[in-house]
Amino acid sequence: MGRHYARIAFTPAVQAEQQRIGSQAHYARMAEAGREDDALTAAEAAFIAARDSVYMATVSESGWPYLQHRGGPPGFVAVLDARHIAFAELAGNRQQVSRGNLAGDGRVALFFMDYPNRRRLKLLGHARLVEDDPALLARLAPPGRAPRAEAAMLIEVAGFEWNCPQHITPRYSVAEWAALARE
Repeated sequence: MGRHYARIAFTPAVQAEQQRIGSQAHYARMAEAGREDDALTAAEAAFIAARDSVYMATVSESGWPYLQHRGGPPGFVAVLDARHIAFAELAGNRQQVSRGNLAGDGRVALFFMDYPNRRRLKLLGHARLVEDDPALLARLAPPGRAPRAEAAMLIEVAGFEWNCPQHITPRYSVAEWAALARE
């Protein structure tokens, strides 16, 4: 766990609850031992590149969280550098809830899951939509897939945490299941 992630996530109310149940000292030690720099390493970049879906939460102007699933071919979320990730915004149901939320508050939480291997990565960041960078849009557009990218969701990483596998139920995509059947 990076120190910046802990500073964001472990608010005074969270620390009070940790203290109440007896886990605060443990998490304080973990945060202190964590890296000060919450830049993505090769491990996070490889994990993100292998994912074919992500859950993204935004916050509405009324304070309600909003959670949305994004999916695509493995690697549809690109790690641009140690501090930035991005993915193509494709036409969907046209509700524009995430876009509207980001107009008021750019904070996002992303949840990357590897169900078969029971691994997950939580990432906090600041997101913005980029519509005027044709090179970035072309880089993020899924190959051979319509519709075209309407914008790029560009996220500056604020912090991340690898989370324990304790309660992850293994699940498999059709492709993962087929690969298991061939073994």
